[in-house]
Parts: sequence; C-alpha cells; structure tokens
Amino acid sequence: MSGGVDSSATAALLQEQGFDVVGITLKLWPQDCVNRAEDKCCGPQAVTDARSVCHKLGIPYYLIDESAEFQKHVIQYFADEYKAGRTPNPCVMCNQNLKFGRLIDRANQLGADFIATGHFARLERTENGRVLLKRGKDLRKDQSYFLFSLRQDQLARALFPLGEKTKSDTREVARHCNLKTADKEESMEICFVPDNNYGGFLQQANLVQKTRGDIVDVHGHVLGQHDGIAFYTIGQRKGLGLSTPKPLYVIELDAENNRVVVGDDSALDRDEYVVQNCNWIPWENPPASIEVTAKIRYNHPGTSATVTPLEQGRAKVKLHTPQRAVTPGQASVFYQDDLVVGGGWICR
Repeated sequence: MSGGVDSSATAALLQEQGFDVVGITLKLWPQDCVNRAEDKCCGPQAVTDARSVCHKLGIPYYLIDESAEFQKHVIQYFADEYKAGRTPNPCVMCNQNLKFGRLIDRANQLGADFIATGHFARLERTENGRVLLKRGKDLRKDQSYFLFSLRQDQLARALFPLGEKTKSDTREVARHCNLKTADKEESMEICFVPDNNYGGFLQQANLVQKTRGDIVDVHGHVLGQHDGIAFYTIGQRKGLGLSTPKPLYVIELDAENNRVVVGDDSALDRDEYVVQNCNWIPWENPPASIEVTAKIRYNHPGTSATVTPLEQGRAKVKLHTPQRAVTPGQASVFYQDDLVVGGGWICR
C-alpha cells in the first residue's frame, strides 16, 4: 500500500469480496534518506495515510523494510543503465523484484495466497493453467506495460482488482468507504526522482560522476563536450550546448568511447531492433513469427510489427512503420488487441 487512492481502493474492494486482507507498505529507503523519501510512496506521509486506511478498514498493517533490495535491484540498476548509455525503466524492475519478488516471500511468511496491487491491468486464468495479462479497462491508466516481465509463477499469485475499473470508479470506491486518500493527488514521476531531474539525483546520491567526453556528429567530427553520457538519452535536443544552423538530437550514446553522437531528426527513425531477456506470457515456447502491436516506451501509442524470436532469449522486431527514438534500455512490450504476449529490453 503506497498511501495513494489506488492501493486504498484495492484493499477496500478485496475486503468487500470476502478476502482476508493484510496491508503492507514496503519501506524502500534507508533511515538516513528520510528527506529524499519524504514525497515518495514510502515517505512518512504515505505511511501515515496507508496506516489510516487500514485502521478504517479494520485490517492489519505492516511496514516492511526492503531498502537494501530496492538499492540493489532498482537504484543501482538505474545508475548502471545510464552509465552504460541506456535509458532504464525502474518501475518494471521494481514490480519484478520487489512487489512480485520479495513481497511474495513476505506473503508466504504470513500465509497469504495472493499479492494484490492497485495496477490498472487485468488477468485471465485459462483452462490449461496459464495466466494471461491484459490491458486495464481504463486505457488512459493502463499499466500492463510495467508488468510484462512477470513470470507465470508470479502472475499466478497476483490480483488486480482495479483492472475492470476507471480512475474515477476507483476514487468513488474510496469515497464510498470514507477513506482519506479518496481525493489524494497522484504522482506521475519516478518515485525516487520527484522533480524528474534524474541527473541531479544520480549525482546527489553519488552514483554517477561527471566524466567529460566528446559530442560528435555521425562522421565522428567533434562538435563540443559533454559531462558524461549518463546525463543524456536518445532523442534529446535541449541541453547539448551546441550552436548549429539546424537542431541536432542525440542519436547514439557510445559508452565504450564516452561519446555522445548527434544528428538531425531523420537519424532518429528506425524500423528494426533487437530485444533481449524476453518474457512470453501465453506460451512456454513462442511461435516462429508473431504479428503484434509493439510499444517502444510506456507513453508510445504502439505500432504494428513482426516479432521473430531468436536464441538465448532474444527477438528481432521489424516495425511496419519506422518509429522515432527507439531507445536502448527501454522495454518493448508486444500486444495482440488487449493481450500482452510478451516483451523484452531494447538492445543497443
């Protein structure tokens, strides 16, 4: 329970459905980082709100310290990806390793059958025993993208009570139960970077140091200097410090040579890429070729593509229409209508 309206309504709905509910907040920040966690989903106010909701519903509440695991699986991953010239997706890793990783271990200790969260996504349990993942009914809030990497054993333990509801429905559930979080404003940023200044966070946390290098064009000509590739991402235009007749964009981050490669807008278009560490949800072994709608980032509308699974958990993605700023490190998630068929991580 994050102290927000979604997890609060989730607890209330489950209780109405007859489940024996236990509320848990994961404390993801060490004690000496209270100021950094103040506005986050495990900050003091969030904990107070979550505890208040559980008291109102008459259910047990636990605050569990998972700060070491969060540092290892989310924060360090976040920094390492940027240093390698990739753009990370920490929410996917948090779901995979914390919410449906460590939290399942805690559920086992408490004798709980399921893990329920406030994600806007749907599950379908099939006759052959597989659990399918689908988009949430409220497409504006759909969060299935962030859940694509969950394995069958994790999906089998999951419940998403908000999957069939809209955001306004969710607030109405909380109001009906007189929960203090009913009208609480929602956070849209990465939970540990509240001001969206990820470069500032990486430096403040002493995870990344400035490392001066060259900004070059596609022919290798030096155009300027940068402070470290960790502070740039594919498609970036502002903040390059270059004076040129036409706008230039980051088209590649060369970690090996500590170079930022820039080019014009057309250089950002790609119609093919490879993903790794694929997870396939409907099948143990995927078909030789799959027609899908591919999303290359969370807020991407999706585009038609042909996916060809390869060896060693990789797959080739051929986009039917070129897309702008296909970014290494981001998750590419594949859909057939509302069904999530799988996804993987975009390679450089």
